[in-house]
Parts: sequence; C-alpha cells; structure tokens
Amino acid sequence: MDRRKFIKAAGIQAGALLAARESADASNRAPSKIRTRASIPEVVVVGAGAFGLWTAYHLQRLGHQVALVDLYGPGNSRATSADETRGIRTGYGENELWSRWAKVAVERWQAWDVEWGTTMFTRTGDICMRAEWDGFLANTTATWDKVGVRYERVSADEIRYRYPQINVDAFTVGVYEPDAGVAKARYACLTLADRFRELGGAITIGHADLGDRTSDRLDSIALRPGGSLSAQTFIFAVGPWFPKLMPDLMGGKIRIPMGHVYYYGAPPGDLRFNAPNCPSYNFPGVTGWPILDHDSRGFRVRTGGRQGDDPDTSVRWIDEQYHEPARRILIDHFPDLADAPLLETRCCHYELSSSNNFIIDQHPEFSNVWIAGGGSAEGFKFGPVLGPYIANRVTGREDDPELADTFRIPSE
Repeated sequence: MDRRKFIKAAGIQAGALLAARESADASNRAPSKIRTRASIPEVVVVGAGAFGLWTAYHLQRLGHQVALVDLYGPGNSRATSADETRGIRTGYGENELWSRWAKVAVERWQAWDVEWGTTMFTRTGDICMRAEWDGFLANTTATWDKVGVRYERVSADEIRYRYPQINVDAFTVGVYEPDAGVAKARYACLTLADRFRELGGAITIGHADLGDRTSDRLDSIALRPGGSLSAQTFIFAVGPWFPKLMPDLMGGKIRIPMGHVYYYGAPPGDLRFNAPNCPSYNFPGVTGWPILDHDSRGFRVRTGGRQGDDPDTSVRWIDEQYHEPARRILIDHFPDLADAPLLETRCCHYELSSSNNFIIDQHPEFSNVWIAGGGSAEGFKFGPVLGPYIANRVTGREDDPELADTFRIPSE
C-alpha cells in the first residue's frame, strides 16, 4: 500500500476514533450492524484483559447490551494484564501507527483519570540510553517528529546531572520522553470492570467454548461448569489462551513467553528512586520505573523471562535461578540499590503474534465472530485506543480497509 496514504489514514482514524467523548454519544453514529434481540445480550466479549475490558466498556457506552465472560475474572493473576504496573511509552522505531496511537493513549489515560477521579496513570518521563546513537534511536526520533511526540536528545553527562542516582557510564547518548508514564495495571482492570457494570454491563466467571452454530453464524458459547450464552455478535479477546481455545486457527499465530518482573525496596526515607525524582528507563534488554505514589510496590526491573506453557497451569513464581540478571541491573545502573531487598516478583504471559502486530479480524468460519488480541507485549498501554477502535469496527462504524488490513489474522 502507499505508505504516506496509510499513515495519513491511520492518523485520521486515531484522532477521530479517540476524541475524548466520542464513544459516549451514539445518537450521531451510523446505524449499527448489530440487531437487538430481546432477553439476550447483543454482544458477548470473551476475555476480561485489556482488549476485552476496553472493548466491552466502549460497546456498552455506545448503547449496546454487552456480556463479558472471563475464566478467572478481571485483574486475575493469570492474565497478561496481571502485573501491578505497565509502562506507557511511544517509542517504536519506524512503526508510525503504534507511535501515533501510543501518543493518543497517553492522552486518553490521563483524560480517563480526570473523568473518573482515579489515578491509573502516573507521568514519570522516560529515558532510553544506548552506547551510541543507533538505528533504533534514529528511527524512533524521526517517527516522533512526524507524529508530534515531545522528546529531548540527551547525553550521558546530562543524565548524570539530572539523575545522579543512575549510573550511565556504559552509555553516551539517549532520548528523554517527558510525557511517558506508568499505569497501574490490575487497578485499571478492576476500575474499568466497575465502570462497565455501572453502565449496565454483566460479567460472568466461567470457561467459554464455541457453542451452537447455524451455517456461518455462531449462535452461542458453551459455559462450564454448565449453561450457555447467546448473542448476535461474539468477540474473543483471550490473549495467551488463543492457542488453546482455537488451536487450528491461532495455534501457529501466537506464542506465549513469560516475562519476569521484580520490585525492590529503596532505603527507608530515600526518595531518590520515587517518581518524580527518578524516571522510567529503557536500557538494552531491560525496562523499569520508579516507585509510584498511590502504589508503592517498589522499584521495578523487568528482564527477559522464559518460554511459557499452559496459561492455566504455568507457575507464576520466579525461581531464584532467574534473579541474577535483575540484580545485575541494580549493581550496574542503580548502585545505591545494589543490596536492596526484593519485595515481590511477578511473572505473566505475553502473547506475541507472528505478524508482530495486533490481531483484530473476523473469524474466517463465522460472520459474527471477531478475534482481538496479539498484544505483542505492548497491548495493555493501547487499551484506551483499541477499545473504541474494536467497538466501532465490530459495529460497522469504522470501515477503513487499509487500517483493517494491518490487523488481519496472519497467514503464516
């Protein structure tokens, strides 16, 4: 496709779909393709992670009756969005769509906090440091220039001056993104679930399987331990459960490694490692952020993890054999935390798509079934963007074919 035309279209979609209260007023919208049937929900969303919750919320806000089904419930410890915090940055090299949408997502996280009176998002700023000015930094800043993200190019000396608690001897240059921040993941999921219920949405805890069908339409999902749920439209947003639920369609399209997260305690009374005194950070192979007000989990370090297996039975405990890389980050870059106590660990599945992009597409066998997932380790931050997009796409309010093409179920 023509790159310039696509980026222009993507930018228009990001702005149009995500205006502050666009989804609140359904009266000015085009007619929905979904038809109401008495006594049953119009839409069933399976999966109460970031994709499913934001989609269900926006559909309900648009005036549709939505039922949300999850195997363990919103914010549960098995979910991809299970960790306490998630970084919200906009740097994706040459990926202009993701950077543009991430910029809008940052704005929307803050807007939802204002509207709801919550503190889901904390602005920390973010530094990305490298040994030299490399292709990633060059591509990222070029993309930021196009989409309007604020940033500063900074030297190691400048970082030492601003943040003397960070050792950047291994680096010479980097970029600072002042509007980046951190969202409280579990809290955000629980908050969103409450807002969904307040709008009249229903949440069911149970195991969902494909149920009865008529020709190319799914009539219901089967629930375990018993029962079923009928609807006009079904959206499956099950993250790392896709290969289990739909092995023929998604088994080769999603892999589910596990990320390792560590929270360390700063010395008593030492606020140098709290926001806003310390930014979030991105060094090769590691990301993390400071201790947050309204959260206080600890100083966060995320390292590479291990290959995942069954998301229902995976052990989320991080064995001590994996702890050394995270401790090495403290020793090398935050020396005053070298002996900091490890307060807690988190381990969660990612779902990495074979296209390295989100998957938002119709099921090839059903005209009324949609697939939404493939967060590829970044999906949570895009929730306030993806929710309106998926809701409008499923109901026929959004029909940009070029944008839709980027989110197709991968063919390989």
